[in-house]
This record gives sequence, structure tokens and C-alpha cells, in this order.
Amino acid sequence: DQVALDTRLWTREAVLVLVARTLDVITTLLHQVRRHIRTWMPAYTHLQRAQPVVLGHHLLAYVEMLRRDVQRLHDCFDRANISPLGSGALAGVPYPIDRSMVARDLGMGGVTRNSMDAVSDRDYQVETIYACALLMTHLSRFAEEIVLWSTTEFGFVRLSDAFSTGSSIMPQKKNPDYAELIRGKAGRSIAQIVTILTVLKGTALTYNKDFQEDKAALFDAVDTAAVSLAVLAPMLATAEFDEDRLAAAAGEGFALATDYADHLASRGVPFRIAHHVVGRIVADCVTQRRSLADLSLEELRAHAPEFDEAVLRVDVAASVSARDVHGGTAPRQVEAALAEADAWLVRERGWLEAWRSSLPTCAAIAALIG
Repeated sequence: DQVALDTRLWTREAVLVLVARTLDVITTLLHQVRRHIRTWMPAYTHLQRAQPVVLGHHLLAYVEMLRRDVQRLHDCFDRANISPLGSGALAGVPYPIDRSMVARDLGMGGVTRNSMDAVSDRDYQVETIYACALLMTHLSRFAEEIVLWSTTEFGFVRLSDAFSTGSSIMPQKKNPDYAELIRGKAGRSIAQIVTILTVLKGTALTYNKDFQEDKAALFDAVDTAAVSLAVLAPMLATAEFDEDRLAAAAGEGFALATDYADHLASRGVPFRIAHHVVGRIVADCVTQRRSLADLSLEELRAHAPEFDEAVLRVDVAASVSARDVHGGTAPRQVEAALAEADAWLVRERGWLEAWRSSLPTCAAIAALIG
């Protein structure tokens, strides 16, 4: 039961470190959101320009992912923070001990209910490794966008030299190595899920020497996530987004086509038909090498008489501002989402500090358990 306790204590502390570093990344993201509430950019589907949004809205999508990661880490903390002491080897102990008192002294939330399960349970490790893997998957997705956006072809962001490297042969290169390493390291965390589940799948109750292998998977998954978070926060803090390039790209590639269809739908045309009409207009523009903005009202009405002069005022700013619903990309909604995220962050910092200040130190635990 002492080995089980030690692993739980380690996991508990590791989860607090991961929460703290995830909150640091979220804090940095929110700083960037605050700077880019009115920075237009294209959003993508299939890596093709789809509709204009604001950069702050895009970054808030990653805030939402990381908030879910924090919640999962909360759950991992709660399940790890249970005392197995008193379970003995597997059947309990023959001494008149107060298990709950020891759990309280260790800052734990309760005691295990079954001695055989207590010494063989590795669920909290599996869940922590999974939480790390999903966290790393989110970081990898963001790192992939940073890699793409920093290319000459996109030109949306410039990374600090501190988080880039040159080429040994090509002097013009500035490679986003740190973002690429975060992307690559996600595979390690995902692999550790397979590792620990494979270790556990054939183990009868209670203890087996197979369990020596669970620590390597747990330690590696946590270390990988922790170092990736530690790198991402300053890399993002020093990143410079090219607002002019983002704004120019936001209106390219027929990104406003949906707004033309919305224009028709707001004038009584069923959206299915409006979608077909605008699709035909876009096809004609592609053939003629023109943009939607090049078309006159008469040319548009030749496709659908419901078009009126208001369609000529459709631009990126109008498109973004029109998405003024809860969770939408309109600047007003982004400001509201930012305020809510700021308040959530304060609460999470409070949760973290409350646990850090209340848990006994390593020295106190060592003195308690001898």
C-alpha cells in the first residue's frame, strides 16, 4: 500500500504542475486575444479559405480545448487523491488504525473502499496519461497551425528567433523547430496510452511485477506534456501576428460567398437555393478570373433578382460583425467570451493555489509515514 500511496502522491503533484502550466498557456492566449479582437483573418475547412473571423476568436477555440483539459486534470487529481494506506499487501492490516485520519493528514480526499482494488488500481494513472495525450493532441493541432502560418506561403505569424533555428546549408531559412517538436512529441503521449493499457490488460488481482512498467508510461507522458507547455507559453507570448497579411487573406478566395447566400436568404430565398445560386456565381467568377466584389448589381441580379444594393456593402468587417450570436466571431461576442474566460482563469488560479497551500510538504509526508 505504500507503493500505491507514493504513486498517488506523485501523480497528485504532477497534475498540479500540469494545471499550472496549462493555465500559463491560457493566460498567454488570452493576452493575444485581447490584442486581436478586431484582427480579421480567414478561417479554414479542408485547409481552404471558408469564412472570415477575427484572430481572437480563432485563439479562443484553443482556450476552450485547454479549459476542457484542465477539467480533465481536475478529475485526475480527485481520483489520485485517495489514500490506499491500511490496505497492506492486499487484505488489509490487523492493527487498529484510523485510515481516515491518515488520509486527512496527507491532504487526501478520502480512503479506498476495497483493499484488493487499492493495491492493484491503476485507473488514475491511465486517466492521467490519457489527459496528457489529449492535451498534447490539442497542443499539436495549435503547433501545426503555427508551423503553417509561419511559412512564406501563409505569412500570418513571425516567431521569435529564440524559438526558431536556421539551416545548416540554406542561410535564408528560419525553421519553427519548437512548434514541430511539440507536434512530434504528441505521438509519444499517445503511445503511452497503449503502453499502460497493454500492461494492465492481462494482470489478475492483485499485484504483478508487470506493474513495474506503469511508472515509465506515466512519468514520460507527464514530462512530455509539462515540457511542451513550458515551451509553448513563451513561444506564443513572443509571436507577432501580421495583421495586414491576415486581413488581406480574410477577403480572398471567395470567403464572402456565404454572406451573399445569407443576403438572398434574408430576402426570402430558401438557403438551399441561395447556396446553389451563389455557387453558380462563384463558378462564373473563377472562369472569368474575377472576384465577387468585381460584379455589378445588374450582373448579380441576372442570377437572382432578389439581390439589392445592400449586397454591395458586404465586406469582411460586415461579415464578421454579422455573426453576433453567443459563441460567434463578432467582436462584441469575442469581448464577452474574453471576459468570461478571464473570470474562469481567476477561479482556476484560486483552486490551484488553495490546493498548493493546503497540501503537506514532502518533508511533512516523510515524517508522517516514516
